[in-house]
Amino acid sequence: MIWLRKCLYCNHPVYLLGDGRLKCSKCYKKISREKVNKIITLIQCYAENLSALSVSKRLGTSYVSIQKHYEIFRFLSAKICEEEYEELADKQCEYEEYFYLESSKKLKREAIFDAHNFLSFDYDEHIYTLIMPSLHIYKTQMIEDQIEDSYINEFKKFKRENKIIKVSKRLNNIVRFWEYFEKSIVKYKGVNNDKFAYFLKEFEFKYNHSKDDTINLLIQAYFKVSLKR
Repeated sequence: MIWLRKCLYCNHPVYLLGDGRLKCSKCYKKISREKVNKIITLIQCYAENLSALSVSKRLGTSYVSIQKHYEIFRFLSAKICEEEYEELADKQCEYEEYFYLESSKKLKREAIFDAHNFLSFDYDEHIYTLIMPSLHIYKTQMIEDQIEDSYINEFKKFKRENKIIKVSKRLNNIVRFWEYFEKSIVKYKGVNNDKFAYFLKEFEFKYNHSKDDTINLLIQAYFKVSLKR
């Protein structure tokens, strides 16, 4: 149990109420120490890459509740990434294009349309990702136009060239991020297309920051957002 001397929402002094809660002397926000500790514990678990299922079993808490908090943390991770990008956008950078396809689909001929395409930018050892439109939206049209085979052949060629890029730039920060991303996303055993962007930003955020910084930034962002609700 942590003891708060300052408000997590506005950083002003707090005082103890008769019911055991704390109240801010500035924004008048009432703070439950039990709730604060729960949120911080979940943020720590998120930073340590623990799955929502394993955390729910460890804490004896609803999986659905943990999953909802993780979704909030991913949203905040993405928000922080965008704010950091705004500070770096004017600097010179290097970038590479990347296609990600789940291992279970790599041997399936038409699965290439399920690949996720994103750009990876390196701003002086700080990674920023930009997801591209899904290839799946073109699948039906290509089949109807009978150009599916041509596209598949071009995609295979691109993948071969992409492997050459990985080998020739083994120490490149972008490649290190790709390797970290591939290793990290496997534990989720498949990610829905509509949520992939948030998982990508989760790993971008964690790659750019130490575990302690990840925790502190998310605590600040979570309670700052809560104040506006």
